Amino acid sequence: MSSTIVAIATALGVSSISIVRVSGDNALSIARKITKKNIIEPRVAHLNSLYNHENQLIDQAIVIYFINPKSFTGEDIVEFQCHGGMIVAGEILETTIAYGARLAEPGEFSKRAFLNGKIDLTKAEAIAKLIETKSVEGAKILAKQLKGNLKNFIDESREALLRATAYSEVMIDYAEEDMPDDILDNIVRQLDNLTEQIEKIVDSSHRRKGLIEGFRVAIIGKPNVGKSSLLNALLSYDRAIVSEIAGTTRDTIEEQVRIGSHIIRLIDTAGIREANDTIEKIGVERSLESIEDADVIIALFDGSSSFDNEDAKILEILDNSEDKQIIVAVNKSDLEQKFDIEKLKSSTLIEVSAKHDFKKLTDKLEELFNNIGTDEELMLISTRQIEAVERTKQAISDAKEPLINGELEFFSYHLQDAVTALSSISKPYDSEEILDKMFGEFCLGK
Repeated sequence: MSSTIVAIATALGVSSISIVRVSGDNALSIARKITKKNIIEPRVAHLNSLYNHENQLIDQAIVIYFINPKSFTGEDIVEFQCHGGMIVAGEILETTIAYGARLAEPGEFSKRAFLNGKIDLTKAEAIAKLIETKSVEGAKILAKQLKGNLKNFIDESREALLRATAYSEVMIDYAEEDMPDDILDNIVRQLDNLTEQIEKIVDSSHRRKGLIEGFRVAIIGKPNVGKSSLLNALLSYDRAIVSEIAGTTRDTIEEQVRIGSHIIRLIDTAGIREANDTIEKIGVERSLESIEDADVIIALFDGSSSFDNEDAKILEILDNSEDKQIIVAVNKSDLEQKFDIEKLKSSTLIEVSAKHDFKKLTDKLEELFNNIGTDEELMLISTRQIEAVERTKQAISDAKEPLINGELEFFSYHLQDAVTALSSISKPYDSEEILDKMFGEFCLGK
């Protein structure tokens, strides 16, 4: 980590301010060359003219120096807060490189912060997800992780596993001594409690991942019920082609839309029916795949037509999707109603008009998303974290049988596996290659 790295830390584009961040041993000396000042006081905003390596004026900007180890990376950091846009920030970037810095890899600033002990992996992943989160509730969850609530749980759980291992080692070393009668029961109870917590957290994490990644909402129904019209209405522009011809939508269409404080992924699917041509069959297959991937299903029915076998097929699909959140809506409420709503057997039916009034639907979606985010359980925010606690749970399960059978050496062996798996969430014993892969998913400048 001896090299000095640089990156533009703000998104490229037209804006009032752009930030160029430099970190490493030569950060201060590079800043002195660019500002032509010998003294740059730490943690003070300096308004300075900036010059390139050919002594030409680049911009007048704010320069802030963070002295190590009191910086994000634990190294010397200099930030240039210049006028926004691609040109000025790009010229500062090129000048720092001309003076010996190199362009940072994605996530390299956060990786250095981790390696220098400024953050653990729970905080590093929370930083990356906070940039991408799709809801206010998701941001609140990630803010708690930045304060260390997941790390605290990992540390406490690790301590419980080590305590159980210590009991086991005592029992091995003093097998002929009188030990408390309840020591075995205490170990089993501790492991059961931890397993229960892990199962609860994993379940909660799966349910609430949409708070961070964005909930996937699939609109399904038979052809010509108004799915594309509803998509266009929710987006407030004509994204999908709408016609009176059944089967106009042949493929899934995905767009992001904001519902309350949530940014969701809205999926308009092809009408589900017995298709005659190859292209429409593929579209129907993709619709069924979208249902599998969705967090929420909006099942749309046409209120202006009678219930038929194609509607019955939609109800059959809903019956097989009990693990999904389902909203049943009858469209075209502005037309004469011919649909037998009793067939739907739904106590939460919503009547909408994609052309005129669909507020009841958006209110229902917002209520649903808000309720998903109301509990205070911890949340695992990445596949890596979920896999780690699943391995921990399996290792604990593997340890119970040898414990009951008195095979304490095997019990301790499995508990060590559990400790290693759990520790990998915050401070892994993994190779540099694993860290490169994880931090490589971060954005540039972070």
